[in-house]
Formats: sequence, structure tokens, C-alpha cells
Amino acid sequence: MYSGFDLSAKQIFWGNILLVVCCAFYLAWWLLAFRPAGAVKGMRSGWLLVPAFIAGILTVVFSIRGISTAAVSGALMPGKWILWGGLAAYFILFAITFLLLKRPVTVELFLIVGWTVLALSVVNALYGSGIFPLGTAIAFIAVTMAAAAASLICYVVYYNLGGSASYIVGTVPLLLMAAVSAAVSIRMAV
Repeated sequence: MYSGFDLSAKQIFWGNILLVVCCAFYLAWWLLAFRPAGAVKGMRSGWLLVPAFIAGILTVVFSIRGISTAAVSGALMPGKWILWGGLAAYFILFAITFLLLKRPVTVELFLIVGWTVLALSVVNALYGSGIFPLGTAIAFIAVTMAAAAASLICYVVYYNLGGSASYIVGTVPLLLMAAVSAAVSIRMAV
């Protein structure tokens, strides 16, 4: 089916693939740099963040171009609702995690919320352009929200865990984001 995609669908498809690449490099860095015993510090592992960053930026560029140019005849929700909802969610979660739960704020909160907004926007565009039927779109929204919730739980409990437990919990959001993004591209291709 990929050969039948228009340019916007191809951009969304490759945006998701690039996100999987981003997560793979970020995960490789995490596994080396935060290993409980024998962590690989400095540029011996830090170089992995360079391709992760490049793939992440390309993910955003490809996905936004695809979403914004998709021939959408209808949508599950207005795109502005997703964007404004994500912005509101970030500030609410920032306040809850920092002020109430006393969790230091790190870039991961921004990445979790940003990924959720991007993933919901992608599903919305794929539904609106007729690539995903309603049932598939609703299923991916549910899976995205479940992955976001699980990632937020990991984000909150991370500093309360020690050693191997925090090391493992730190990988979960990356694995979930990669899995959901890969599943969207796989579903698009079949």
C-alpha cells in the first residue's frame, strides 16, 4: 500500500520510522550511560545522542509536513484541540510532578507530552485522510494514551527507585514510543 500513498502520507510514514530510529539511539545511549555497573560515560556513549537528536528533529519535520498537507475530509478532533490540550497537559503535569510530587523536572516530561501530541495528531490526520478507518484510529488513540500514561508513571517513580529498577524503568517510555510509532507505520503499510 505504501506505493499508493500521497506525499503527505509518505512523510507521516517516514516520520514514524525516524522516531523509531531516534528512540533506538536514545535507548542505546541510556543502556550504556546509565548501566548500574560499568556505565559508559562521556562521549564514549554520548555520541549516540547526536543521531538521536537528528532523527528526532527529522521526525518532527516530516510528521508536521505530512499532517499539515494531508487532504483531510474530516477529523476525530480539531488539530488545535490536540495542540492546546498538549500544552495545557504539560503545564498541569509540570505542576503536579514538581510541586506536589517533588519530582525534579527533566526533559523527559516534555518528550512524553510532545510525543503524545505528535502521535495523536498523526492518527487524527490518518483518519481524516481516509488511511485509517474509525476503529483503527480509536484503537491507536487508546494505545497512545495508555503508552503516555505508562510513560508518565515511569517518569514519576524513576527517582524513587534505585539501581537496576530505575535503569529498567528509564527504558520503558522509549520502548513504548518506538513500539507505537512502528505499529502506526506497519498498519499504514498493510
